[in-house]
Amino acid sequence: MPDSTAPHAAVPPAPPQLPSRPWPQRVPVLIAGGGPVGLTLAALLARQGIASLVVEADDGYCAGSRAICMSRRSLEILGWVGADQRTVDTGLPWVGGRSYYRDAEVLHFRMPSESGERFAPMVNIQQYYLEAFAHEAALSGAAPADVRFGARVRAVRQHGDGVVAEIETGDGVVQVDAQWLVACDGGRSTVREQLGLRMEGTQYEGRYVIVDIVQKTRREVERLAWFDPPSNPGSTILMHRQPDDIWRIDYQIRDDEDPEEAVKPENVLPRVQSHLDMIGETEPWQPLWISIYNAKCLTLQDYRHGRVLFAGDAAHLVPIFGVRGLNSGLDDAGNLAWKLAWVLRGDASDSLLDSYSAERVHATRQNIAYGAKSTEFMAPPDFAFRLMREATLRLAQHDSAVRSLINPRQSAPIAYDSSPLNGPSDFGDDGPDAAPGMPAPEARVAGASGIGHLTQCFGQAFTLLYFGEGPMLPEPLAALVQAHPDTLQARVIVSSIGVSGEAALADVAGQACARYGAQPGTLYAIRPDGYVLARWREPAWDAVRAALAPLMQTGARHAS
Repeated sequence: MPDSTAPHAAVPPAPPQLPSRPWPQRVPVLIAGGGPVGLTLAALLARQGIASLVVEADDGYCAGSRAICMSRRSLEILGWVGADQRTVDTGLPWVGGRSYYRDAEVLHFRMPSESGERFAPMVNIQQYYLEAFAHEAALSGAAPADVRFGARVRAVRQHGDGVVAEIETGDGVVQVDAQWLVACDGGRSTVREQLGLRMEGTQYEGRYVIVDIVQKTRREVERLAWFDPPSNPGSTILMHRQPDDIWRIDYQIRDDEDPEEAVKPENVLPRVQSHLDMIGETEPWQPLWISIYNAKCLTLQDYRHGRVLFAGDAAHLVPIFGVRGLNSGLDDAGNLAWKLAWVLRGDASDSLLDSYSAERVHATRQNIAYGAKSTEFMAPPDFAFRLMREATLRLAQHDSAVRSLINPRQSAPIAYDSSPLNGPSDFGDDGPDAAPGMPAPEARVAGASGIGHLTQCFGQAFTLLYFGEGPMLPEPLAALVQAHPDTLQARVIVSSIGVSGEAALADVAGQACARYGAQPGTLYAIRPDGYVLARWREPAWDAVRAALAPLMQTGARHAS
């Protein structure tokens, strides 16, 4: 059983104490909810020069581990605001995992990974650390965010030019008029309720108890899963290591168990002890946090309603299996921030925000499809599913062809293959996996500051990648960038390491040319969120300008 002498985990960080200040009467963006999605959105907007007001009902960062697995894509998004390095330094990277049926290993999987990559496929870190790092980034951008804890949006009213929100504070109720309101206030969103909106989809009955314990271990960092283990017959158990000597343990309870009884320490601790004994983890331990969860596949049909936009759990709820929840929420923030900034600066019409809804609803439907398959395996909804799972697990002990059915299908970026923003491509059917609507591939490159990664160029403006034989941009391309200095940048990708130039990047190992299917003269247009907008093997400059024009309708005014 737990030992009272076990070491305590590090205390979660506390938000910085800021001096008392009056509430603003009008703001460009009001963000309801100061969790990781809301704070990351605020940080991304701050970097774009857009001020926001963030209100969070809790008095500080979240309790317990909550979301813990950060994908490579999420780390890229955090990198746009300078929050990636602290996340990597604090977190625990991993590339694979193991699954067991009873006490026999039936799967050992590894995610794509290569030497010299910018980020590991996954990094385990408690959610409260992410909130702290995103908060710090939100306070340090070109237009720092105003973050208020202990305050909640309780009522909203739209008008022609924005949204009036009633905010309940410790000193009473205040009104704030915002040009745009973004609801990041979670699965029980007050904003969603105020607008009379309902999520649609499926809620599963299978419940999991979630437990954080502190215990020292030398075990490798990987995803661990047991089906019907001897320690807890009939259950499914997941384990992840986290920083500060913390184990995150999730285990399924029986359908006939009372959820309120299931989370009582006297019922949780013996089950945890039994499993630790089975896997040989004998160090003293202490429980830190206990909660309960059941999987939901729910989404709003539209993430834009007038001047109100929805992101994260306020927009969609996807199962934890495959770690798509917070990762998809950060992708919402990455997609929305640049579009909202373009609209507020007058660089695009507000119809651009309709593409946010179209793209992210599409992504949610893809995530739900993957998540539902994982949920039906991890928490079978009926006898037939349980029977199929047991048959699969039995066969997997001896048949490697069956083992892929056990793979949890970890989170990956979703392609916007039918996005209204997708521009032209003259590659034909033989092009690489970098078509319009796809995430721009990563590649190692070398520039004036040394060897780095191509994705470090993204996140702020549209990026034109021109594959050339020398370091100079073609004159029409240079003129286009000069006409739009705040919204457009260009990089020349060259094969020779020794070639230097202000915009030149050397293709260190030929990765960029291979992954972009490039030859001299190839041009790619990359969106600020790192997605391919358009590509040309033989660019006609009028066509390039036409593809960019709808997204930079007034950008030329910056050059005057």
